[in-house]
Amino acid sequence: MAWREKRFRKRSKVLELIKKYSSKSLPWLFLTPLFIMIAVAWVSPLFLTVYLSFTDLSIKNFLAFINDFFTPEVKYTLENFQRIFGGGDPYIGEVFRITILYVTSVLAINALYSLILSIAIAYFIRNDYLSMFLRVSWLIPRITPGIIYALMWNWFIDPEYGLFNTLLRFAGVPEEWLPNSWLLDKPYSQILMILVNGYIGASFGMIVYTAAIKSIPPDLINAALVDGASEFQVAKNIILPLLKWQILFVTAWQTLSLLASYEVILMIWGSGGGGDYGGIARVAGVMVWSLYAYTQAFREKLYGYASAISLVLVVIGLTLIYIYFKLFGFKRLMEPSKVEV
Repeated sequence: MAWREKRFRKRSKVLELIKKYSSKSLPWLFLTPLFIMIAVAWVSPLFLTVYLSFTDLSIKNFLAFINDFFTPEVKYTLENFQRIFGGGDPYIGEVFRITILYVTSVLAINALYSLILSIAIAYFIRNDYLSMFLRVSWLIPRITPGIIYALMWNWFIDPEYGLFNTLLRFAGVPEEWLPNSWLLDKPYSQILMILVNGYIGASFGMIVYTAAIKSIPPDLINAALVDGASEFQVAKNIILPLLKWQILFVTAWQTLSLLASYEVILMIWGSGGGGDYGGIARVAGVMVWSLYAYTQAFREKLYGYASAISLVLVVIGLTLIYIYFKLFGFKRLMEPSKVEV
């Protein structure tokens, strides 16, 4: 009888230990696939980009690099960064200015205009069916395949068959103000670059903002209306402050997305050049930083230089995110609640 009790106590202790450690390790076990994905898809490419940015890797020594990662044919150098910051690349300054124009302009549409649009759709329009219809309408560009979206814009801006110039004439725009080509004539090509990316990007912010607005307790809004607040005052003093963290998320996310995105530009301005997309984008003045890195890697075959350009983009992105966190008070968001239950 005694040996049974002793065996039972040992088994209980073992079960308690298993329960204790499993409760701590089980969440990490479930997070393991996520960590593996982050390591493979994000951390490894980042380290590879840092490594390649300090090399002279190009098409000339690429095969040797594939066979031996540390081949002596690939030399370590600072020439890539000297070329970027020391004036060795005469076009890099223009690429930087175009990127600033692109990111700031499209970000204003994606973060600010989508906020105004969301408040109008989710709060001022009280008809649920009309509100839902407008939200779905803005989602159409996002769910449309990218190449279809690009082809539709190419047709839309066609000077002979497209509707864009026709609609502008109907709106009263003088004929002499219209360009011969929206694809190549600056600054019209840059305006088009902002429009096509802003139109598809605003839908993301609208999804986040409208969901947040719909989650606001109606009692807060009703109490303000009973106290005599106008609809505009409710939107300004109640809805906007409650959307602070959503605005931070959308702004930060869209900034990183815009810094790294070039797909729509590549699909639209690369459609008529026989594959020489770099030349078309350069003439049109829509060569953004990420597209320039892409062309240096896959058109010029300068993989080390392209990595250095990409690394600069990573540093800029991290710096901007740090600034956003400071401006929006991210530390306060992460503090534990002071409300006692």
